[in-house]
Amino acid sequence: MDSSNQAERKKRFTAKHYLAFILPSLIGILLFMTPIVIDGDITIPVAFLAGIVEGAFADVLPLAMTILLVLSVIMTVFVVAAKPAFAKKSELVEALFDVGWTWTIIRVFGVLFAVLTLMEWGPEFIWSEDTGGLLLFELIPILFSVFLFAGFFLPLLMNFGLMELVGSILNRIMRPLFTLPGRSSIDCMASWMGDGTIGVLLTNKQYEDGYYTKREAAVIGTTFSVVSITFSIVILSYMNLEHLFLPYYGTIVLAGFVAAIILPRIPPLSRKADTYITDKKYDAKEERQSIGASFKSGLRQALERATTNNGFAANVKGGMKNVLDMWLGVIPVVMALGTAALVVAEYTPLFEWLGAPFIPLLQIMQVPEAAAAAQTMVIGFADMFLPAIIGSGIENEMTRFIIACVSVTQLIYMSEIGGLLLASKLPVSFTDLVIIFIERTLITLPVVVLMAHLIF
Repeated sequence: MDSSNQAERKKRFTAKHYLAFILPSLIGILLFMTPIVIDGDITIPVAFLAGIVEGAFADVLPLAMTILLVLSVIMTVFVVAAKPAFAKKSELVEALFDVGWTWTIIRVFGVLFAVLTLMEWGPEFIWSEDTGGLLLFELIPILFSVFLFAGFFLPLLMNFGLMELVGSILNRIMRPLFTLPGRSSIDCMASWMGDGTIGVLLTNKQYEDGYYTKREAAVIGTTFSVVSITFSIVILSYMNLEHLFLPYYGTIVLAGFVAAIILPRIPPLSRKADTYITDKKYDAKEERQSIGASFKSGLRQALERATTNNGFAANVKGGMKNVLDMWLGVIPVVMALGTAALVVAEYTPLFEWLGAPFIPLLQIMQVPEAAAAAQTMVIGFADMFLPAIIGSGIENEMTRFIIACVSVTQLIYMSEIGGLLLASKLPVSFTDLVIIFIERTLITLPVVVLMAHLIF
């Protein structure tokens, strides 16, 4: 019976079905994973399109986003407090605004910080160019643009069979190495070639749709939402180490690979439940069967997915929901958490104190200027640029190289990825992020220092 059903499935695949799989998937690959060189800089088409929008509307985006966030918070407070009937009837309204009081309060603080920063009202430590100003005028326009294109075009990667094909082929590699399904490699590739925020957005959507368990989603979100090539080059340039790009990126890849093997096997990630957020879960039995499957088996799964796709209108609607969810739900959280983290980093000695234990560790590893480098080991938790900003003044080239590599491999920083993770549905808490950040630092630091000694 099973063989006859399979034969029927094979017979009904026509050229139309192959095109329904190939064309959207190919466009998705071109947009999210194909590196292009623009004016000497490596990027991907989605990031390039986002950059055009950001550049064209840079002057108005802070004001426009602040107004949009104010309206969204008013709606959020109304829905959470009054529980109107129309909110329960609309899946979109309920998903966007019925978020509970904890996230409502965080959104309110995010909007408050945005208004104070835009108008330069209140204490300067909130709206200065190193705290709220950095987020509202530099990061949020980037997030607005990236979310616009990444959110809208994500269905091309997820809904037309590419995940099924790649998952079947790479499952035999991803499972034993990283304890993850093969489809998670798409998350990694999208963020590696484009932006870590794209990886988080993609992972969150896959988790909500029932393709990842809680443990898998937490592992992917904190381990595979890697820093893009573009940002890595920016850090290297800021540290005046452009001539070391190949050893630099080779070190990042090696350190990230080691961390990706170890972290899923230790707490807190190893203790996450292997259960799904929804009853509409990925067929684990099918996945186990495809571990040793051929390309033909993966292609069959992909064609079935493309054949059962909901159509153009449904995918456009899903893309717009992704965009609105990130604009209205994530950006105010990033503004709230990121501003708070940057205020602590810039106006208190907390990160200097926290970095003190790294001084003897760096000295044992024979890292020059260990005391100056120590606080950069921790301050990256607040913002990805801070280690480079502080470390750029260090004279020793090897130490700057180590700081540049570690800051990129730490991955979790509250002004962007950390805030995105907490604002998403992914099952990670603030405590989880602190522990994982420390673990990543302790795992990647020896690898980076060893490579630095070999290079220098």
